[in-house]
Amino acid sequence: MPATNGVPAGQLRVAWRKSSKSNPSGNCVEVAPLADGTIAVRDSRHPSGPVLVCTRAEISAFLAGVKDGALDDLA
Repeated sequence: MPATNGVPAGQLRVAWRKSSKSNPSGNCVEVAPLADGTIAVRDSRHPSGPVLVCTRAEISAFLAGVKDGALDDLA
């Protein structure tokens, strides 16, 4: 059964990873590829909390926006 938005991250048997640029305070976004090709996203402060499941196209668009500065007003 594919993972859906809101599934508890602790139910997924995946290898979570975060950016090498993340700080050691634990305030990080972590991602994990899922078997169906989607990407799970979680908050490292809540490792068993709910995940957001995104398509690769959604992740690509988000990363392009970050790199382009489109989200700089959120920082």
